[in-house]
Amino acid sequence: MKINRRTMLASLAACSSHLIAQEPAKIDSTLYIPKAHRVEDLKLLHDFMDEYAFVDLVTSSPMLRITHIPVLVDRAAGNYGKILGHVSQQNPQSQAFDGRQTSVVVFRGPHGYISPTWYAKKEAVPTWNFAVVHATGRPAAITDRTALHKLLGRLIEKFEGTEGSGYDFSKLPESYVSPMLGGIVGFEMQIESLEGKFKLGQERSDADKQGLLEHLGHTKRRERSLQDLTASFYKR
Repeated sequence: MKINRRTMLASLAACSSHLIAQEPAKIDSTLYIPKAHRVEDLKLLHDFMDEYAFVDLVTSSPMLRITHIPVLVDRAAGNYGKILGHVSQQNPQSQAFDGRQTSVVVFRGPHGYISPTWYAKKEAVPTWNFAVVHATGRPAAITDRTALHKLLGRLIEKFEGTEGSGYDFSKLPESYVSPMLGGIVGFEMQIESLEGKFKLGQERSDADKQGLLEHLGHTKRRERSLQDLTASFYKR
């Protein structure tokens, strides 16, 4: 049997293209992280994400959108965990919850200005210290109403639990909850890449670190509390 070499090569090329298409896309870094500020301790990152769970959800298709929402982190899912949350049904960002489009969830912690005068060696420049975690993945919509109801209950339990108010979402009548569920779109996002940047002066000398801690506790620059901001806004 005579083998057509051209046909065989074309077939191999097609097969190779198919295999390449099946490989997961490489996740590019979403922020610049010097080696000294990179944190890869998964437990530390998860603890940080749980503590600072009011996030920026960033999607780029069909248009650039950023929504600010509380989320849940399921630590046990996959290599890095899974993020669950919801947005308003009126929010165009829900169009990105197709399980294919790459998105970033940004967890932001405390931040503050650092004066060079706080260091043991004064020959320095000012900087800004902060901590963030970027989680990258492809969010998919939660279409099952039972799963959506469970998600909403878990979210409320997480944040209401710290208030000790006794509020019980499960006791709300179905006639109230059902329309509310119809007004939101839930999503779950398997984390494919997790980046931790903790710029806290950890690369500096022990004397500099001590100076940072001492002055951060007495800095005159203080952000207003949510209570103060809300009160002043009401008085406009």
